[in-house]
Amino acid sequence: MFHLPLWSAFADAAADPRFAYALGIATLAGLVRGFSGFGSALIYMPLISAIYSPAVAAPTILLIDTLCGLPFAIHAWPQANRREVLPVAVGGVVGVPLGVLALVYVSPLSLRWFIAGLVLIAVAVLAAGWRYHGKPTVPAALGVGALSGFGAGAVQIGAPPLLVFWLGGKNSAATVRANIMVYFILQGTLSMLLYLYSGLFDAQTTVLSLMFGVPFALAMFAGAYWFHGSSDALYRRVAYLIIGFAGLASLPLFDGLR
Repeated sequence: MFHLPLWSAFADAAADPRFAYALGIATLAGLVRGFSGFGSALIYMPLISAIYSPAVAAPTILLIDTLCGLPFAIHAWPQANRREVLPVAVGGVVGVPLGVLALVYVSPLSLRWFIAGLVLIAVAVLAAGWRYHGKPTVPAALGVGALSGFGAGAVQIGAPPLLVFWLGGKNSAATVRANIMVYFILQGTLSMLLYLYSGLFDAQTTVLSLMFGVPFALAMFAGAYWFHGSSDALYRRVAYLIIGFAGLASLPLFDGLR
């Protein structure tokens, strides 16, 4: 996997002028992830893609978020509604491989337009006050899982469909947060296997994942502590702001301003 000595790869990464900016982005993404249970990729992907590239951003956030999120998912497991998570996870098994194929073969610009549109539609629906009445059906859960899996496999942005599906329902913020954290571990494990098979992990992405992972994890713990004193209303407002920011920040129209 590594073409350079490990110490040289770390030194080269730290000496890169982009590294300091990327470290700050990783810290912010970890803080948001710890508080809301999602959102790290929504912050990380558009900004790291602009600094490095989507091919660097997607594998690094996948490694960081999956490994750092595992202890939180284990802790959240008792609060999750597993009957809701399971069919969504099954749908993700279909969507993730298709997303990975898109990352490998589809134009990155086309993928960015697709994801930006998905995110902005999601925040518009949520801000309009849409609510899902009654218990989620299995076909709907499978469709949401497939769409989330595609977004995650392609550019590691799988949260918007889940938020439309779960935040619009009757679950508390704690249950929604737990559902998302548990689902992301299942989805992340499958994505890691497929990324590895597709050759998307290399020396640069592995080293950057390790270097960004420490501040991300520390910030994630701080965000989780902050969440315990928040209300359901605050949780939803933060969620909407994150989605809206991600959609606007990821629009290719703004590439010249970055």
